[in-house]
Amino acid sequence: MSTQPVTYPSAEQYLEVERAAEFRSEYLNGEIYPMAGGGFIRALLAAAVIARLDEQLRGKPCVAAGSDLRLFCEPANVFTYPDVVVSCEPRRFLDGQKDTLTDAAVTVEVLSRSTQNYDRGEKFRFYRGLPSFSEYVLLVQDAIRAEHHVRQKDGSWLFREWNGPEAVVDLKSIGCRLSLGSLYERVEFEA
Repeated sequence: MSTQPVTYPSAEQYLEVERAAEFRSEYLNGEIYPMAGGGFIRALLAAAVIARLDEQLRGKPCVAAGSDLRLFCEPANVFTYPDVVVSCEPRRFLDGQKDTLTDAAVTVEVLSRSTQNYDRGEKFRFYRGLPSFSEYVLLVQDAIRAEHHVRQKDGSWLFREWNGPEAVVDLKSIGCRLSLGSLYERVEFEA
C-alpha cells in the first residue's frame, strides 16, 4: 500500500490544463475523464439540432452552441461538454475567456452505448443544479426517438418520450420546436 497521498487537481488546475490540451476531458469533482470520439451519427444529429435552433433563435436573446463550449456546473464542481447547449442573456461565463458557460437554459445530448447511463443519470443531476436550466433533450442514435425533460413550476421534472419522424419536441423555455423528422433526415440506420 502506498503512503503517498492521492492528489486531485482543483477546478482551476483542470481548466488551465484543459485550455492547452490537444484532446478534451471532462472534470468531475477532482477527477479528469478523457472524452471519447463521437462518431458520424452523433455529429449529424448535433449539427442538425444546432442548425434548427439557430434558425429559430435569430433575433432572440438565446444562442445554440456545439460541443466545443464547456459548461461548468458549479454546485457539483463539474465541467462538461454538452453536444448542444443553449444559453440566454445575460450569458454567464466563468471568466473573461468566454469558453466556459456557468449556466444554460437547454442542453441536448446524443446518447451512445458508453454514455447513455451517465447522460440520463448523473449528468442530468448536474445540469439540474444550474439556475436557468429548464429543458433537457436526449436523442438516440439507433431510432427516431427523443427523451424530453421539462422543469415544472414546482421544481419537479416532467418526462416525455417522442417517437417517429412526425414527432415534434416543443422547447417552450426558448420558444423553439424540433421536428424529429428534420433532425434525423440524413441519418441512415444500420440494419
